[in-house]
Amino acid sequence: MADQSELMTVNIVTPDGVVYDHHANLIVASTISGNIGIMSNHEPIIAPLKIDEVRVKRVDSPNHEDSIAVNGGFLEFSNNLVSIVANSAERAINIDLRRAKYAKEKAEKRIQTAKEKHNVDDLNRAEVSLRKAVNRINVSSHEDTKL
Repeated sequence: MADQSELMTVNIVTPDGVVYDHHANLIVASTISGNIGIMSNHEPIIAPLKIDEVRVKRVDSPNHEDSIAVNGGFLEFSNNLVSIVANSAERAINIDLRRAKYAKEKAEKRIQTAKEKHNVDDLNRAEVSLRKAVNRINVSSHEDTKL
């Protein structure tokens, strides 16, 4: 096990509860300002997240990296605790690829319909749905990633 000063805890929570809770020594996330890598003893930070993958290098399995599909939200780091609060998040091992692909197809149809009807609001919502579905599809392929 790593030295305690090199550890941090990563928590990802949604309105449905805790999605992820592990000790780690590295987390990589996509903020609206760009990608960020956080290790223990990093300066405190709060950052809004994009719809994208969060990668966590766990201390209990040094050659393993967990992938989590996070649909926006906020990341806070302070006192070696990473807290991510998001409307939805899903670990790669829990993603139903068939459902994600269906959601992608449905979003693409909604985009086409919104364009035909010149409905900007529906188009924006459908584009967000598409980004979420594509994120889930991409993250599902990272199940059990070995470094």
